[in-house]
Amino acid sequence: MYKVLILILLSISIHSSEFYKFKAKDIKGKDVDFSKYKGSPVLIVNVASQCGYTGQYKNIENLNKEYSSKGLKIIGFPSNDFGGQEPGTDSEIAEFCKNNYGVSFDMMSKISVKGKSKHPIYQFLLTNSSSKEEISWNFEKFLLDKKGNIVARYPSSVIPDSSEVKTKINNLLLEK
Repeated sequence: MYKVLILILLSISIHSSEFYKFKAKDIKGKDVDFSKYKGSPVLIVNVASQCGYTGQYKNIENLNKEYSSKGLKIIGFPSNDFGGQEPGTDSEIAEFCKNNYGVSFDMMSKISVKGKSKHPIYQFLLTNSSSKEEISWNFEKFLLDKKGNIVARYPSSVIPDSSEVKTKINNLLLEK
């Protein structure tokens, strides 16, 4: 009986830490090991600088300022998958984000978030999300708990620092 319980606990542990096995390049080209996010809630957003939702950078940065000291980690993944709305290079994107929105949360190198060339992190997010549908537009959001499990997926229309999102973040921060 104890062996079965140990095996069940091990399988839960392995599954919940799958997110932490990923790596990606940051916007400056440095490798980022996602194990650095262990023990923190994480908000992941696919972003673009020429989108009708680009103003959400401000809302995301507001979340970062309010919650980063409490443990929330935010990761932005620029993507040019929707209407060519992120045509810039990584350095152009970084400059745009800094100059226009004062972005201080983690920004990764531009990737694809849909289709056959989708980055493995987005394959993980879509496979493990309650909605398996492809990303439909820029600024979709995934919220992960402290164990790397996806607990919410928000469409582009949901403002990142809305009460809906902040309530969920506050609850995750309180979890052990």
